[in-house]
Amino acid sequence: MNIGEAAKASGVSAKMIRHYESIGLIDAARRTEAGYRLYAQRDVQVLQFIHRARALGFSLEQIRDLLALWQDKARASADVRALARSHIDELEKKIAEMEAMKRTLSRLAASCHGDERADCPILDDLAAG
Repeated sequence: MNIGEAAKASGVSAKMIRHYESIGLIDAARRTEAGYRLYAQRDVQVLQFIHRARALGFSLEQIRDLLALWQDKARASADVRALARSHIDELEKKIAEMEAMKRTLSRLAASCHGDERADCPILDDLAAG
């Protein structure tokens, strides 16, 4: 299949497929004599794997590690679990940071009059650094 068909089948845009190839996350596609990329069903499965991993918030480097584990039939599931647990820890940290941002913004929005007055506690807080 061509890149458009592979993109549609995998849920990954053609632009991202080319990017993943350029950074070595996926193998270079086979080419026709005219230079068009050709993809097999296995390539689409790898792209679907990447798409799902990205949807779960894994970084490209983590996905590279996950792909290596997925393709290694002698892998230990403990290695996969450790990678997932590490990612969970990162997500929990980001969630805590976002909850703190939300609390701060909620407090600032509640203190803003929201009328024609020029003074604004939100802008004052941003300006204070």
